[in-house]
Amino acid sequence: MIKLALIILGAILLTILIVWLIDKFVPTKVKPILTIALWGLIAFLGYLTVDSVYGEIQFNKLKQERYKVAIERLIDIRDSQLAHRTVTGKFTKSYDTLINFIENGKFTLVERRDTSVVDVERTRAFGGVTTFKDEIIVDTIGYESVKERLFKNTDRYKTMMNVPLAKEGTKFTMNAGMFKEESGAEIPIFEAFVMKKDILFDQNKNLVLKESQVQSVEGVNGDALRVGSMQEVKTIGNWPKTYGSNE
Repeated sequence: MIKLALIILGAILLTILIVWLIDKFVPTKVKPILTIALWGLIAFLGYLTVDSVYGEIQFNKLKQERYKVAIERLIDIRDSQLAHRTVTGKFTKSYDTLINFIENGKFTLVERRDTSVVDVERTRAFGGVTTFKDEIIVDTIGYESVKERLFKNTDRYKTMMNVPLAKEGTKFTMNAGMFKEESGAEIPIFEAFVMKKDILFDQNKNLVLKESQVQSVEGVNGDALRVGSMQEVKTIGNWPKTYGSNE
């Protein structure tokens, strides 16, 4: 869009030059008509220049507002998924399962303490000389509601799958599974995302296309807002920290 504004500005300067040449060399009878027409063209091109620049400024402002609230939902999804993995050992691809877990799941509260116990084998190896070894004892001291820890007195988790300010009915796509490492070990993974074109569904198509191709440390890279991955083990988001924590 900036490129277009520069082209229009060049056209304005060229038109002004033509007006000057007309004033200099065109016969007096024809001069008023051509001059008025060209000044009208200058005014129109000036309007296009201002409108294109202002339009991009407004687009960026609206984009940031929509990204911010969408990312807040993605953070809720990620926190809920991480809690689900902590308690159950895996992620889930179902929002119904995740909501039920939030409402009924509990974190186990533990206390760790160091202690020393007799190392029987080493004691035997040293001919009966008592030898000790250090151990960590883990005691369960209680339980804490997942809902209370993550969402306190709110129920926003019930709508975290809905993309705010997008077309009605737009939801974050969520998936989960296992990632197999070269060693053969399997690690739980998950992903949640929404396409930028769905967030910016009512905006200028050229600006949306340009935004979907962003690769910048200051922007949201790629064609979607995304947290987690189904291709690698990670739970971070793809947005810069100006929008909120991505870890």
